[in-house]
Amino acid sequence: MTLTSPYHSVSHSMIRVPDIALKGIMESRSDIVEEIEVREEEMVYVSVSENVKDSELTLKWAVRNFQGKKLCILHVHQTSKKMLTMGTEYSISRVEDHQVGAYHNSERQCMDDVLKTYGLICERAGMWAETLHIEMESIEKGIVELIAMHNIKKLVMGAAADKLYSKKMMELKSKKAIHVCQKAPIYCHIWFVCNGNLIYTRRGDLDETCGEALFPPPPLPSSILVHSSSLRQNSGQEWGYNELASSSPYFRKVRSAISSQDANGGTTRSSSLSSGRNSYACDNISRSDSADSISSPRSSSEVVENSTLRSISRPKRSINETELRAIPHSNEGLYNASSVSAQEEIASDKLYDELEKTMAEADNSRQKAIEESIKCRKAEKQAIEAIRRTKASESSCAEELKRKKGIEEALASGKEEIEKLKPKLDDIMKDLQLALEQKSSLEFQIRNSDEMVQELEQKIFSAVHLLQRYKKERDELLVELDNAVSLAEELRKKPVEDTSMARMTQFYTEFSLSEIKEATHNFDPSLKIGEGGYGIIYRGVLRYTQVAVKVLHSNSSQGHLEFEQEVNVLSTLRHPNLITLIGACPEAWILIYEYLPNGSLEDRLSCKENTPPLSWQTRVRIAAELCSVLVFLHSCKPQSIIHGDLKPSNVLLDANHVSKLSDFGICCLISQDELSSNNTTICCRPDYAKGTFPYIDPEYLSTGELTRKSDVYSFGIILLRLLTGRPALGIAKDVQTALDKGNLKDLLDCTAGDWPFVRAKQLAQLALSCCEMSRNKRPELISEVWRMLEPMKFSCGASSFRRGSEDHFQIPQFYMCPIFQEVMQEPVVASDGYTYETEAIKGWLESGNDTSPMTDQKLANDILIPNHALRSAIQEWLQQH
Repeated sequence: MTLTSPYHSVSHSMIRVPDIALKGIMESRSDIVEEIEVREEEMVYVSVSENVKDSELTLKWAVRNFQGKKLCILHVHQTSKKMLTMGTEYSISRVEDHQVGAYHNSERQCMDDVLKTYGLICERAGMWAETLHIEMESIEKGIVELIAMHNIKKLVMGAAADKLYSKKMMELKSKKAIHVCQKAPIYCHIWFVCNGNLIYTRRGDLDETCGEALFPPPPLPSSILVHSSSLRQNSGQEWGYNELASSSPYFRKVRSAISSQDANGGTTRSSSLSSGRNSYACDNISRSDSADSISSPRSSSEVVENSTLRSISRPKRSINETELRAIPHSNEGLYNASSVSAQEEIASDKLYDELEKTMAEADNSRQKAIEESIKCRKAEKQAIEAIRRTKASESSCAEELKRKKGIEEALASGKEEIEKLKPKLDDIMKDLQLALEQKSSLEFQIRNSDEMVQELEQKIFSAVHLLQRYKKERDELLVELDNAVSLAEELRKKPVEDTSMARMTQFYTEFSLSEIKEATHNFDPSLKIGEGGYGIIYRGVLRYTQVAVKVLHSNSSQGHLEFEQEVNVLSTLRHPNLITLIGACPEAWILIYEYLPNGSLEDRLSCKENTPPLSWQTRVRIAAELCSVLVFLHSCKPQSIIHGDLKPSNVLLDANHVSKLSDFGICCLISQDELSSNNTTICCRPDYAKGTFPYIDPEYLSTGELTRKSDVYSFGIILLRLLTGRPALGIAKDVQTALDKGNLKDLLDCTAGDWPFVRAKQLAQLALSCCEMSRNKRPELISEVWRMLEPMKFSCGASSFRRGSEDHFQIPQFYMCPIFQEVMQEPVVASDGYTYETEAIKGWLESGNDTSPMTDQKLANDILIPNHALRSAIQEWLQQH
């Protein structure tokens, strides 16, 4: 019969012992069972990995084989040595500490999620599990550390990867499992599992040795049967207590405990037991019980139910011959009735009394031994807890020492840096001292300059006052002179002419021929700056002002009419891009204009006298200025003005390359009520067509009708010339061919710089639409042409800053618009991921394009997102520079 306790498995033979022995055994067993029940059941730990698939079968095996026990999920977390950023791995030593901390925190969050997943697996199986984890570089060392820290007695872990499992697998394949098996404390019992199958078991030493010492095995049951094979037939000896003790391992341990107790107390119990070896006769065993036990084997429960213990105080009787005959033949060897005598019965009674005392003393010794074992167990737990706390303290102390060492190293490094920076600090202090001295010197100079400025201001005020008085006197003299000259001229002219000239003198200053000759050194050929069909232009200084003097040809049949036309127009109009008429000399048909040092647009396009070419930004701005002044002339009230002779030679440039439109000799003036129904016909000249041939409207040549669209045609030719720098004749056809073939870049004027192709293409398409043969197909200046050129003019305002400043600093490339090639003012992000100037990308999209200007791929959408961060950066950069 085998009895099993939660701690040991002990096998015993089925024998019957005297009643008093059974009574003592039962009492001791109840004490031990009671003590065992008090003990708390140990927890089973299951080691898992970060991958749930790798440890799921191991956890399920533990849940399946340890139902009703407490589980704890054990995990060792390894922090990464590398960080994965933007698809690239970086060593944590090359990354800042706060980034490493954030990355490790995200790993710990993932670890918590994995442990929660393992907890859910246990919950589905109807078990509740705790979690225990630690961070270490080595997983196997971490498992061993946790076993030692938490006094783990039972552990389940993987033997190898599941894919390495085979039915013949009988040993550990994983280096981690081998390390744990070799290095784990001896008291830890470990089950190694692979693919849901138990591969290997490492039994803890405390289970086999220390466990028996601390917790004795349970005693025999209350009723023990006598097995026939375990009894001996001895004619000279009867079965006594020593035979029982020698045949049962448990009784041997009890006798050993009693002997040791007697050795401490000074009394030897073994001798008393051995002296009664043959003194006990088993006359108190009934024949019926012997027969039942021999005839059929029974289960332990049946034996407990059917067997009864006899008290020592019950009267004992001898076995007579009749009863001996009734015993089956198989038991004849056990008892020999004829050998029992009265003396033996008396000796047996004495031995019973002595045995009862011995058993009582053994019970006391056993109870004390159990109490001592409980105390030892408690002391062991306290010692283990103290060891765990000591290790934790040592670990924290080591961490503190490590941290202290790091701080000391950082402090030493800081001191070294300070020592290195001391020479630099000395140099800086010297520079600061020198700067302070220079500051003092400059402040002294500033004070002196302020005093000088005050003195000069007083002198300037006096000079200005004197100049104003002289100017007033001069003006009075000039007025008197003009009146005298006017009166003299009135006497010479006809009445009709007198009326016309009197009207004109109201709007401009009239100069005498002598003044003009003096200003031009009598029309010195060296002062000649230009010549046209109207006359010759000289440079001169008239009344302390540099002017351009335009002298009409004396043989011109229309000279006086053109003179009056230009005086009437320019003396009454003012516009930033319209040339300023300073005065005139009617007696010689001479016009005096403001002097523009950069000559005509024709000269600049041909780089006359090796002048530098115009940049593409300046050319775009000039085109926008020409459009602006044409819109102004066409919108004048009460009379609209058609220039009629628009060409680059009539567009003059000032010192800042601002364009000024001139030469209004053949312009047409017409009132608003003379406009035709289609709002195009302005002036009819069937007799002749004036102007320069490549710039003249073809319909004007064929019909003699000069319209607003005639100026639009001439403007388109000028715009094509600005783009390509080529002669005007046949330029429209060349540009159209280049657009059709897709090689417009080859036709652009490379001397103007790197043209933004998108803007150049828009300007070329706009110019060709202005050069349509039919005036009805040409765009309106105010609604179509100006709408496109105005934002271009605005954006080109920043180009002058860029070109003028590029010698001093380099503009960041990402501040430049890919289309306009200039610093962006309002950057936006398109669906292709590139950033553009708002006006540039809008112009691109409004031109009918649905592809990216950079990649030529189709745009996903036309949504534009303002790039506020880049805009702020550009503005800050512009302020700094």
